[in-house]
Amino acid sequence: MKRHPFRRNVWKQSRSCVKLPFTLNLLLLSFSPPTSGTMTHMVSLSYTTFLSNLYGSQTTRLVEPRLRELIERYRNTIVLPLRSDLTEKDAMLITYGDQVLCEGELPLQTLLRFGEQYLSGIISSMHLLPFFPWSSDDGFSVKDYRQVDPALGSWNDVEQLGKRFRMMYDGVINHASVQGEWFQRFLRNETPYRDFFMTVEGDPDLSKVVRPRTLPLITDFSTSIGTRRVWTTFSADQADLDYHNPDVLLEIVDILLGYVQHGAQYLRLDAIA
Repeated sequence: MKRHPFRRNVWKQSRSCVKLPFTLNLLLLSFSPPTSGTMTHMVSLSYTTFLSNLYGSQTTRLVEPRLRELIERYRNTIVLPLRSDLTEKDAMLITYGDQVLCEGELPLQTLLRFGEQYLSGIISSMHLLPFFPWSSDDGFSVKDYRQVDPALGSWNDVEQLGKRFRMMYDGVINHASVQGEWFQRFLRNETPYRDFFMTVEGDPDLSKVVRPRTLPLITDFSTSIGTRRVWTTFSADQADLDYHNPDVLLEIVDILLGYVQHGAQYLRLDAIA
């Protein structure tokens, strides 16, 4: 995987990442009942165009079949809601999973009971802030994207909330925790994770980088093949994912579709740096 020593390449990458909601819409459209051959053809062309813009035509020929295989895996397990739009009539509660506590009860179960008792008819939707295992930044340094923090509850508890409220989950997809399995395997230079994170060589000019943090932008890590310099836009505990690698994109799409499978009607993409 080619390394990109200057941050301007990351800005180019980030603009591509911002298109992920559009990509997800295309994926979900694939799960809708077929309306016409023309619509199917349009979706197919959109996949090809999007991937080609990211990776070029040669890589797209290798990646697109894998994306289609991923879609097929979810096709029979995702049911689109009858209504997913938001209007001025909607009210959404933004909350952490442990915002409301009751002794002897898991927080997500307490949140459901609180919502049913006090919020019925007041809110229509709930934005559940990161509820995954985490290491810092109030949950936004995710160690495992596919698990619910056991201190909060389980996927069943999250899905029960979804039966009562229209749910929004966070996709924290700019970076991952350095304490998570992905980064630990990166440190051991294991395939495919050795190419999952943004690295640089030398000392690039960072004078024009603007971001909402004052911590070092690049952090040195000791790995099994020597020191590697990793982009850590938000903190040394949060390593930037490298979307120049199509394996990263496919893994994240898999995760986001998994959230939809678990009841998410909305996805908020956090901190696209």
